[in-house]
Parts: sequence; structure tokens; C-alpha cells
Amino acid sequence: MTRILAVKSPELAAAANPKSGFDAVVVVGHSLGTVGIPALDSHLQAAAAADARFASAVNFLPAAGVAGGRLVTAPTGPLTRDHDDVRRYAEAARAGVRRARDAGGKAILLLLQTPPSGELYAEAPAVAALGAVGGLWEPLEAREALGEAKVEPVQKLGIGVIGGAFDAELATWVEAVEGGLRIARDLCGTEPERMAPPKFAAYVQQAMKGLPVKVTVQKDTKKLQKDYPLLMAVARASLQVARHKPCVVRLEYAPKGKIARTLLLAGKGLTYDTGGADLKVGGFMAGMSRDKGGAAAVAGLVYTAAKLGLKGIKLIAELGVVRNSIGSDAFVADEIITSHAGCRVRIGNTDAEGRLVLADLLSHLRVQAAQENEPRLFTVATLTGHAGRAMGPYNIALANGPARSLGIAESLMASGDRFGDPFEVSRLRREDFDFVAPKSKADDTLSCNNAPSSATARGHQFPMAFLCLASGLDKHGNDSAVPLPFTHIDIGGSGCEGGDWQHGRPSGRPLVAMLAALCRTE
Repeated sequence: MTRILAVKSPELAAAANPKSGFDAVVVVGHSLGTVGIPALDSHLQAAAAADARFASAVNFLPAAGVAGGRLVTAPTGPLTRDHDDVRRYAEAARAGVRRARDAGGKAILLLLQTPPSGELYAEAPAVAALGAVGGLWEPLEAREALGEAKVEPVQKLGIGVIGGAFDAELATWVEAVEGGLRIARDLCGTEPERMAPPKFAAYVQQAMKGLPVKVTVQKDTKKLQKDYPLLMAVARASLQVARHKPCVVRLEYAPKGKIARTLLLAGKGLTYDTGGADLKVGGFMAGMSRDKGGAAAVAGLVYTAAKLGLKGIKLIAELGVVRNSIGSDAFVADEIITSHAGCRVRIGNTDAEGRLVLADLLSHLRVQAAQENEPRLFTVATLTGHAGRAMGPYNIALANGPARSLGIAESLMASGDRFGDPFEVSRLRREDFDFVAPKSKADDTLSCNNAPSSATARGHQFPMAFLCLASGLDKHGNDSAVPLPFTHIDIGGSGCEGGDWQHGRPSGRPLVAMLAALCRTE
């Protein structure tokens, strides 16, 4: 991973000169004709005068008297319209740094013009830094096959704000967050054999080494069958193949001192989703190795919290790492399976497997929550195609009554806006519970209908109603003696960039927004 260095504003001119140790300079901002550094301004002014597209495109300028002889400009574009947001900094920084890397830069200086004042761009330096260093990530398969130094050649990234501040504390924060995002991208984006359940668990164990995180991997089939019956129904057809056998990875980060809040997180980790007996056909199976993005993001969040040594916040996570295979022992629609919480679930469609995995995890966390101070429960999952159809490339947050009372979904949306990891807030309604209500006395709830979520009204909302019922959380609403705040996060539209689940870069979302919104005690 590229090292992040903070460069103070008075030192930027010196850092941009040929003897600084940097070998390329990238300038990001909204008006790049001049930036107030003479060695750069002469080149910027000449390029702006000669090129009508200078203000709207990434430019590479051979530049005498500049570090490495390489100068790249990456404009943010407009920033003041109603629909502009801080993501423009991440996108510009990413494009600029990648261009400098492709030109041969291995020690790149990223300079940011001072962002506009106000809340909207208050975190622009952090967002730009994350965009830049995240843009240098390449897939794990490539790093292992070709060598990390070859595919990720940039060794250091210096960052400074012209006329502003980017300090060592922020550089440390960016490195920790990018470390978590890198874990999330690797886990989500790696092909299904390299990241089959046992290898997924081994990667997580290795990633957490040296950190105050307790990692437990439950892989005993009999114990899983007893404690996670819905999860094991999904895994049933995979049991004949040793390398595909399921596991539950449990992570615990418990800092010393008083705990102000406990986050209990369930992550969907489908290492491959064939659809099961309701087989994905017509080319829709491609990309289903990325159906583990929820578990990947949760693992990255725990890593980042531990790396930063956050105080007062305890994190407990359960990751259901399973392959939904097709075979003679595959579970089928119409089966009735009793969940860990004692809820009789009628299977409506085996391609709605993620909610089954999550329900058992969530039930265990529900029990754990009774022992914790100020518990907050979450599910994070690439759960529905409807999420992308309804909201596009945005995370979606839905809250139960106790979580709505605390404004948790709204806090995720606010932090997402600040840090370029945006959320839409959706609502759980009575119609969602009606949709999964039992049709006979043989069962307590229906997992789903038999149509794709993208073709079903309220296709990303009603799965949360199922999760509440199947996990026992329906008994912990505002009307109960023990209300438990529960927020469901669907990243079916945001887990991979560009909506390309086979080839798009995994995003690591919603790690940043969750960290900013939930992992604070002040």
C-alpha cells in the first residue's frame, strides 16, 4: 500500500521542485490557471492559453523545473451548482494521480487548491486523498500473479493543501481508512476460488494480525447446522466440496476504558451466488463473486476502527461466508426452515439467499445486544438488484422504530454527504410486513416472492421486514420492553463502481460513511 505523507502549506513550493524526492506533481482544483506557486504557474498559464480544453480535462505537461519533470492538472469541474458535491475531489484526484503513475511517477505530490468554504466541502482534503490512494489499488489476483511492485508502483503520495492544511493526523487517518477499504476491495473483488469461504476467513485472520481484534472462525458443520440453520440451508449444496464449505467469521474490537456504544454488524459474505435451484440464467450469474461486498465492508470497518485505536466504541461483527451452489442437495422453494430465532421460514426463491444468511447472524447479535451498552445493530449486504434500480449508485439505509428515533439513517446520509460516500434514506412500511406475512399456519414468514427484486414493488424495502421477523427483532421495536435499534444497509447499487459487477472496481462502501457517522463518541 502507498505511504501517505502530509506536506505543510509553507513547504509546498519546495516539495514541487526537482530535488524534493518527488517525481511528479498533480494539481487538483476548480481554477487551475494559477495556483500561487511560481514554478508551477508558468507551465499552467502557458497550457491554459494554448488549450481550450485545459479547464475540463486531465492534462499531462512536461515541465522543466518541476519534480520529475512531470506536471498533471486534474480539474474538479464546477462546485457551486445545486447538484455538485465533494465526490468531485475524489474523482479528480484519482484521475490525476493515475495519470501521473502511468507517466512513470512513483513518488507523487498531490496539491489541492483550497476548497470552497462551507460544510459541503469541509472534508474535501480527506476525500481527495482517499480518492487518490484508492485509485492506485489493483486486484489481488494481479498483485499475486505479477508482483505488487509491478502493478502498484507508486511508493509514496505526498498531500498538501495550497493555503490550507493537511496534517500528519489526517494522513494517519487516511492510511487507516484506505487500509480498511483495501481489505474490503480485496475480499469483495477477488474471484470465487481464490476467495472461497475458507480462504476468505484466512485473509481476514491475516489482515487483523497485530491489531486488538479477536477473530473466531466457526467452520464445524454440525455446530453451524445447529446455530445457523438458515445459513446452512443456503450452504447445503456446497458441503460436498471441501474448499467451498461455509464458515462464520466473528470479529470483536473492544478498546480499554468505558464503552459508550456497541455496534453489532452482520455482513453478507456470499462468495459465489449461482442462484441455487432458482438458477441465474441469461448471463446474470457473471459477477456474483462480488456478492460478498457486505461482509467485506464490515471486515474493513473493524480493521480501520482497530487501526485508529478508537476509544469508547466496541464493534462485534459476524460475517456469513457461504457459497450458494447448485446440486442434488440444493435447498428449494417451498421448504420450511426454522431460523435461529425460532421463526419458521418458507422459502420463496433460492436466489434470495442473502437475507437467510443475515437473519441467523442478526439473531445471534440480537442475543448479544442484551449484554452490551447502548447497542446498535446493522446488516450490510449486496442484497437486492432493486437497490440499484431504485437508487442508482447509492447506499440505502432503512431503520426500524428505535433506530429511527435515534436518527441513525439520517446520520449516515449526513456523513456520507461530507465524505463522498452518499446514502439515500428509505423507509420500512406496514406493506413490507404484509408482503412477507405467512399464507398458512405452516410457517411464520415468507422469505420473498418468486420474481426478481428489481421487478417487485418495494423490492429493497420488504427484505428488511423479513429480517426483523426471521431474526426475532420484530419483538424489539418501540413498543417492546427492550427496544433495539436496527438499521439495514443495502449496497446492491453501490458495491461496485459503474454498476459493473463482473469487471467494475469494488468500492468498499459504505465503510467511510459508517466510520464517520457511527464510530464517534462526542
